[in-house]
Amino acid sequence: MNRVERISAILIHLQSKQIVRGQDIAERFGISLRTAYRDIRALEEAGVPIVGEAGTGYSLMEGYKLPPVMFTKEEAIAFLTAEKLVEKFTDSSTYSIYQSALFKIKAVLKTDEKDHIDHMDNFIEVLSNSYLPHEKESNDFLQFLLKSINLRKKISLEYFAIHSQENSTREIEPVGVYLMANEWYLIAFCLLRNDYRTFRVDRIKHLQLLQEDFSKEHPDLKTYLKQVVKDKKDLHEIVIRVKTEKMKFFGNQKYYNGYVSEKEFNEETEMTFLCSSLEGFARWYMVFGDHSRIISPKSLRKRVKELAKEVLKNLK
Repeated sequence: MNRVERISAILIHLQSKQIVRGQDIAERFGISLRTAYRDIRALEEAGVPIVGEAGTGYSLMEGYKLPPVMFTKEEAIAFLTAEKLVEKFTDSSTYSIYQSALFKIKAVLKTDEKDHIDHMDNFIEVLSNSYLPHEKESNDFLQFLLKSINLRKKISLEYFAIHSQENSTREIEPVGVYLMANEWYLIAFCLLRNDYRTFRVDRIKHLQLLQEDFSKEHPDLKTYLKQVVKDKKDLHEIVIRVKTEKMKFFGNQKYYNGYVSEKEFNEETEMTFLCSSLEGFARWYMVFGDHSRIISPKSLRKRVKELAKEVLKNLK
């Protein structure tokens, strides 16, 4: 990207947010902070009404509007790709909203670009994992939850708890939602437990938006998740090596057991996990233990040996 293209992109960036820090610009475009400040000055000298200063942040003067944004073919295809993901990994209401936005994007494309996008639609697809069940209850709660966060209004929730196999009703104050291993989760402050709790969205049976405001200030989702990781000092680091040819059978199970990273060594793949339960991991490890070996910790190796002895004893 040359300087003219970068400055144009910075102008679009300024219009996309209320306040943009110089550091944000530098990180996005891979330039120094000094260069970011110099590009801002270039925009000001060109007559763009920018409010703010170095060290605090910048914004465009209220009422200033850019001419209609034109997208490149590559950008439009990226939106098209995202549509496939939104369709598979969100609910129907979110997908409908995204489709509406995508139609607006297509509306500003030239005719040949529209034809190109329609053509490329046939070459992008997101397939379901064949190792996971396909039939499960679906709901349209994602937008409902985001509305609650935006308005800072409490929610009455009916939830099915898998551990007790019972429905419970409680009032919550949502903090945020996140996707992990094909499932959406909700972090919320539970007024019944007087603490933060995690709920799986597909286990929510009913929601009602209440008129009461949140009872307290909550951290944003990113801050909360970082703090959770920091507070979990009892996590065990587990390192195993698995025959690479057997990795295809793992599916998403590795994520449920604290998967962190992996790297290849010859015909083996070394996998690192952060897990709160050595017992649970040891029992999961038994499923594929004949194709792998434990690097660390020794306590896990010892527990797997004990379990193997119990299995052999029961086979007599």
